[in-house]
Amino acid sequence: MRIPILLSLSMLVLPFSAFSFDTPVELKLNEAIRMAVEKNLDVRAELYTAAQFEADIKRDRAIYDPVFSLQTAYTDSDAVTGFSSSSSGHTLTLNPSVSQLLWTGGKAEVKFNNMHTDTPSTNWQTGLGVSISQPLLKNVGREATEFSINISRSSKFASLEHFNTILLSTVAKVRTEYYKLHSLREERDVKKVSLELARKILSDTQARVKAGVLPAMEVLNAEFGAVTREKELIDTERSVSDQVDVLRLLLQMDAKAGDIQTSDLPSREKFDAIESVAIQKALNRPDIREQKRNLELNDLQARNLSQKNRPDLTLIASAQLTGLDKAYQRNMDKVLTLDYPVWSIGLNFSYPLGNGAAENDYRRSKLKAEQISLQLRSLEESSTNEVRAAIRGIVTGYKQIEVADRGKAFAEERLRAFMRKNEVGLATTKDVLDVENDLAVSKSNQIKAVVEYANAMTNYWRVTGELLEREGIRVVEGDADKLYSAIR
Repeated sequence: MRIPILLSLSMLVLPFSAFSFDTPVELKLNEAIRMAVEKNLDVRAELYTAAQFEADIKRDRAIYDPVFSLQTAYTDSDAVTGFSSSSSGHTLTLNPSVSQLLWTGGKAEVKFNNMHTDTPSTNWQTGLGVSISQPLLKNVGREATEFSINISRSSKFASLEHFNTILLSTVAKVRTEYYKLHSLREERDVKKVSLELARKILSDTQARVKAGVLPAMEVLNAEFGAVTREKELIDTERSVSDQVDVLRLLLQMDAKAGDIQTSDLPSREKFDAIESVAIQKALNRPDIREQKRNLELNDLQARNLSQKNRPDLTLIASAQLTGLDKAYQRNMDKVLTLDYPVWSIGLNFSYPLGNGAAENDYRRSKLKAEQISLQLRSLEESSTNEVRAAIRGIVTGYKQIEVADRGKAFAEERLRAFMRKNEVGLATTKDVLDVENDLAVSKSNQIKAVVEYANAMTNYWRVTGELLEREGIRVVEGDADKLYSAIR
């Protein structure tokens, strides 16, 4: 079964909304996991982070959008040209241009400059040209030009890995809480059987005391045993209701839905794990992949900062066709005849003396890289220990099931023996109740052992990072992109 990450409103419809208040919901484990993946608020909220980085990527790619500019000005001047003379005039400029950033880090611009001078010598002056500025040492190349784009893209991938980590923990929690509800219901059934047996013992004891076979004190012992078991049943019923609410919140089920009935039993089959294979899988866990993404992100920043230590040397070149005439049309004709070209080429050089800011930014990025590398190593070593502990948990859990099974069988035989003794006066009512309580405890131990074994396997699949794959859950980049596209 493949479970996609659902993002649209049509995917958020609760499948159990048709149930009434009193209708119990028969819930399978895979259905519970699907509901958590689709509806859990923490999971859904985390995916928005990746969607926001998609918006950052789109925004950063806008650096390649052409830019249209229009400069216009009107100047009215009166100037002194000598001791007894002056001149006045009006100047109108209208200069449109289009500029484009290049992946090399350079910038190309096409200009169409127009200036009209209204003086005794009225003229139109026009220039049609192109200019290019290209860095040669600092901020040169695609990586430097698209630095912000690459940062946003790497951050998005890291956020998706973090989303996988959240999803992995959520699925593991669903399995644990699902089996916990199963365990509490089973314990409630044990408490019911124990209460029924205590009440039967009380009824038999009252009859035997009335017949003079037992002393009246035995009735008090039997009544105390029945009341104690009744209290335990009430406490267990409350725990079941509390756990239903926990699971309902985790799965974002309608509060008006009926009681939740778990239909899948925890597995008792023996599971053999190969440590070397498990450790290899754990080293590809989402949280470790996220840390590796962070290291790549820091390396990208370090390479960009290393360029900041270089001198700023820029090549500037321009070429322009010009025209000058009193009539605009003749002015334009001169431009188009290509008779009056103007071109230039040059270099701009600058370098801050000392350059302490860029140098220390670079040093800081290198220190950060070493820090992340150490954190990654620590995470990998911790994952190895977690795998070994998880395998021990599986082995121990399977043994505990066998011990709990034998303990229950012995407790049942022991209770039958004490009940026979009680019938012939060789055991008191308190003895029988104590032995019956031991049986109830052994049944609870058996239930807990099976559930703890299932939880141990869940923990193993969580620490190896294969739980999502086992449950058929796959997260792709497009899941966040759909969220981004849904915003208008």
